[in-house]
Amino acid sequence: MANQLTRRDGIKLAAGASLAALARPAIAARKLGNGHFDVAIIGAGVFGTWTAWHLAKSGRKVALVDQYGPANARASSAGESRVTRLGYGADAIYSEMAANSLPYWQALSDRCALPIFHQTGVLWFSPGENDYMRQSLAWLKANNRAHWYGDAAMLRARYPQMRFEDGEGGFLEKETGALIASRAVQTLVEESSAPVIAAKAGQPARRSDGAYQVTDGVTANALVYACGPWLSKSFPELLGNRIVATRQEILHFGSREGDRHFAPPAQPVWADFNDGEIVYGLPDLEGQGFKIAFDKHGPRIDPDSQDRRVSAATVERSRAYLARRFPTLADGPIVHGRVCQYENSSNGDFLIDRLPGHDNVWLVGGGSGHGFKHGPAVGERVARHIVDSTFAVEPRFSLETKGTSASRSVF
Repeated sequence: MANQLTRRDGIKLAAGASLAALARPAIAARKLGNGHFDVAIIGAGVFGTWTAWHLAKSGRKVALVDQYGPANARASSAGESRVTRLGYGADAIYSEMAANSLPYWQALSDRCALPIFHQTGVLWFSPGENDYMRQSLAWLKANNRAHWYGDAAMLRARYPQMRFEDGEGGFLEKETGALIASRAVQTLVEESSAPVIAAKAGQPARRSDGAYQVTDGVTANALVYACGPWLSKSFPELLGNRIVATRQEILHFGSREGDRHFAPPAQPVWADFNDGEIVYGLPDLEGQGFKIAFDKHGPRIDPDSQDRRVSAATVERSRAYLARRFPTLADGPIVHGRVCQYENSSNGDFLIDRLPGHDNVWLVGGGSGHGFKHGPAVGERVARHIVDSTFAVEPRFSLETKGTSASRSVF
């Protein structure tokens, strides 16, 4: 952290360690839960756990079913950190969802001994005039969201650890920043009080009484499939080419001893936007190192069996990029790396719709690499669909709008 630890912070950290020690057995003990539920949610990732949280607040009895457990290492919602940002170009629907989600993240973080939300700000920059950047900035202005704008000279003065080219410009979203992913998911499981059932759920099996048999000893009136990259594996004929899991590689680099230029508050989250080719990263949060990733879809993979080792090509590409933008990090040590996955819809829009032929079975996914920040808003929407059958499906999230060939338009 950027500031020195106060006595109060120390007490919070100590309390957090104690709570974490208590929380782990609690999750394990509830894995044996069974019985009948109002809703069973298949997938304990960010969409599933926020849906469980909202449903629990409405008084519904909810179960979470996950074959590997909440925030497991294979999941799209696992790992150290995710970006939360408001800029979405002309896609105001996602700016609004991110803005609606932000207070939930802030409140969740405030309730925890250890932070879930780090308000580092998000710095966007790009060469010359760019429609996406211009539209994102216009949305921030129109909605009175705190921000700062600067040309190349102003960017260099404000962020001397970075390198900007002549003609570039950028803006800083002041309200947003980073989310600690695994901690968020595990906390939501605890707050929802939903039993976690370690099982692999198959396709919906409706019983004669109208309830669904989820797994041995577990039935539910309604089902939500929010299983990320396993969604298309669960429904291969329907979603096999509509939700595609791709391999994504991430690296964390270490800075020189005593160099705090790459940690908050000196370094915000950042995104280098070049007409759809995005390189992004996060500052050194909680000693995890400076994160860098290339937001371009990798090869198609199987989330159960893919090799989780970062490739030499990604290491070389990352160092070359750092040499251009963050030169003092270019030769820094790799603290650690991670291979995860996106679960992409054809254009990047989410999928939130009923399974054909089932009024009480919902398909929720297509996070497409930008979904984590929207967890609160997605969970709220799904919960409302379940509670209010007249609540209409958003056309952009409907199954019928999901194509079978990649044509990404949401960034």
